[in-house]
Amino acid sequence: MLHISSFSEKSIEKILTTLEESSEVNCELPGGGWMHIENNLPYLIIYRQVNEDTGIKKMINSGGAYLIIGEKDFQGYQKLLKTLSHKLSIKFGSYMLFEMYLSALESKNFYIKGPAQKISTTLEILKEELTKSSGLSQGISLSAEIKNVENRQAEGNYPLISIEDAKDSGALWIGLEIPPIFRDKEYHLYPLFFRKFRDFLINSVQKAVYDFIRVQTKNPIKSYYALGRKSLKQKVFEIDKELADIEKSFQFLWLVSPVNIQNIKQTFFESNYKKVLDYHYRLLPIDPDILKRKLYNLKIEDINDPAMSYIFHEKREELDQQITMLNERGSKNFFYNSIRLYKGIDNEICQQAELILQDISEKEKTEDNDICDATYFRDLAHQEFSYYKQQDKNFKCKVHLRDDVNIMMVSQGELYIPSDYKMSATEAEALIQHEVGTHALTFYNGQQQPLQQLSVGLADYDTLQEGLAVMSEYLIGGLTANRLRTLAGRVVAGKALMDGGDFQQIFRLLTQEKDFSPESAFNITSRIMQGGGFIKDIIYLKGLVLLRNYLQNDGDYEPLLAGKFSLKHLEVVKELTERQVLHPPKLRPSYLTSNKAKERLQLIREGLPISQMINP
Repeated sequence: MLHISSFSEKSIEKILTTLEESSEVNCELPGGGWMHIENNLPYLIIYRQVNEDTGIKKMINSGGAYLIIGEKDFQGYQKLLKTLSHKLSIKFGSYMLFEMYLSALESKNFYIKGPAQKISTTLEILKEELTKSSGLSQGISLSAEIKNVENRQAEGNYPLISIEDAKDSGALWIGLEIPPIFRDKEYHLYPLFFRKFRDFLINSVQKAVYDFIRVQTKNPIKSYYALGRKSLKQKVFEIDKELADIEKSFQFLWLVSPVNIQNIKQTFFESNYKKVLDYHYRLLPIDPDILKRKLYNLKIEDINDPAMSYIFHEKREELDQQITMLNERGSKNFFYNSIRLYKGIDNEICQQAELILQDISEKEKTEDNDICDATYFRDLAHQEFSYYKQQDKNFKCKVHLRDDVNIMMVSQGELYIPSDYKMSATEAEALIQHEVGTHALTFYNGQQQPLQQLSVGLADYDTLQEGLAVMSEYLIGGLTANRLRTLAGRVVAGKALMDGGDFQQIFRLLTQEKDFSPESAFNITSRIMQGGGFIKDIIYLKGLVLLRNYLQNDGDYEPLLAGKFSLKHLEVVKELTERQVLHPPKLRPSYLTSNKAKERLQLIREGLPISQMINP
């Protein structure tokens, strides 16, 4: 990091030399000023620091190129801007100085100032984006107006650069006057609204700047996403680690699964489907109050990067809900929070479930000579691990055979198998890609990212994860009729639970009306009733439906395997990847190498109904 105490020809030359030799420049400047530039970008967002904190300083410092002008030696800053503009405009063909400042307190209007005849599309894009403010808050609708001006100055201030100097150096000045609706008369920010306003404003400005770069310069940037910071601040990594540590301190699915599931099943069947034992759960390894205190001690509000702020706020809310639910196991409140956590059940998913159950009948059990046990599945998993180790020798994954689990699952990258688990060979091949080829693989790919959130999972990641996992079963030709019926049955059971059904009522619904065998109906019902009512199982079919819609709209498949996130995070993941914060997936699942899988994927893109995705 550079420290410049005064502007001289030598100090300015030092800045330019560093800029030429390094991909990033951080420089402390006179009067409390600061400059950050990455990859010699052909623009600079500028703010003139004032005595009061106007909020703009917190807005611009998430970008890849910005300058905060200190409170002394303004002429020195002018000299720096002229020299910088001259050097970079030669390199890129043009250079933009984008100044941001506040308008009067009562203003509800953005004023865009600049040479409209020279960069008309850039200013029009900025105007169009800034008028999309109605989503910020109810009752707020801001207008934007372009003022065609040649003077390079904010209202009431000296010009940053003279007209002659701008022409000589190849610089274009744009001024943006911002209505201060995010603060009160005493300069106090409205924190929640400010974050939304900041993200909205920076997104709008970056789209306009990208248009300028695309049309007016020789810079090869492919997207406005690339204008954000590539080097995240240390505070981001600290909060990322603390959030991950909090999540790793408990295994949510493990703690809401009953330890006495075998006794529950035996008693239920022996009583002719009438008696249901109470669920017993593992003791909590954490104190929910202490964990929540840690969660809300994290200063996420200090993160000025819009993408990271969005990710962290969402994740904190999800962890808060999960910790609350652990404290409420066995109660109705657990069930209500389960609905909130998994976003309920919409009509499209219910309709798909009913269509599947109408079109597909339950198949009889496979002959005994085709049945595989948990040990066989463990060995199959190790074979898949060998394939991943060929791609990355550092790949590791443990397998646990347990008597006290009722479901096969991957938790924190490790595979858990019920010791009494039995399945057909076809089901085993499908489940390998479900549990290992999706859950374990995306956990490992996420671990290779600089952000731990990509391995533990962004908020709401489960739905896409299970959609990918079920899709992998289909792509290898292993999605059976009974498996798809089970996913539909889970939705039906979840809907019945939300309508007030109890264990016996849901079991009877599945056996008597939906033609499930008692064994299948018990497995569905016992899972949906754990914790006091847990609708997580609806996300398997929900994820499959959403993923199918995404693929039919020409969505790319492999980028979804870069870590654990939801479809709603695609834009954020794309942005962070283009900013070179995130990397493409490290591991590729074995099924994607198959021509059959490619053919099946194409059928999905062409509109294959879900009820026809089963293995013949």
